[in-house]
Amino acid sequence: MALGKNYDGQDCSLASALEVIGERWTLLVIRDAMYGVRRFGDFQAHLDIPKAVLSQRLSALVAAGVLERRRYQDAPPRDEYVLTPVGRGLWIPVLSLGAWGERHLAANGPRRLYHHVSCGTRLDDVSFCAACGRGVPIEEIEVRPGPGLRDDTRQDQVSLALRKPHRLLTPLLTK
Repeated sequence: MALGKNYDGQDCSLASALEVIGERWTLLVIRDAMYGVRRFGDFQAHLDIPKAVLSQRLSALVAAGVLERRRYQDAPPRDEYVLTPVGRGLWIPVLSLGAWGERHLAANGPRRLYHHVSCGTRLDDVSFCAACGRGVPIEEIEVRPGPGLRDDTRQDQVSLALRKPHRLLTPLLTK
């Protein structure tokens, strides 16, 4: 029996969320948008995702209000994809899922570490800063390479840029 493609029979907020973000690649697209990736070619190169799949995922995320499509060039027409407030609201789930993976599946430790920009303190799995005693919004976070990144051999521009500290949501590449 083939699996259904949706959760129509479920009266559940988690099922509703999975309708938007539950397909393969979608959370990685969102994660990259949080890193500051905005352009189709940069998503495609960093994720090694088929172009047709990326196009579908970006369109679905725009339709759901998670990303906004913005024109950055008229001739030829080119657009970029920017997280909306709805998309930025996925920061804690993305951070928590990544931290779970680091704890249970990463042999060499975390590949990325997240720090509060204003005080430099490393954040916990729910974006809490122990030094400031508060949750830190995505706009105030810097991603830094972690010890698990030492074996990274990827040479795409996004991977190279993320080998240095970078403030989340700030455009990663602009060329």
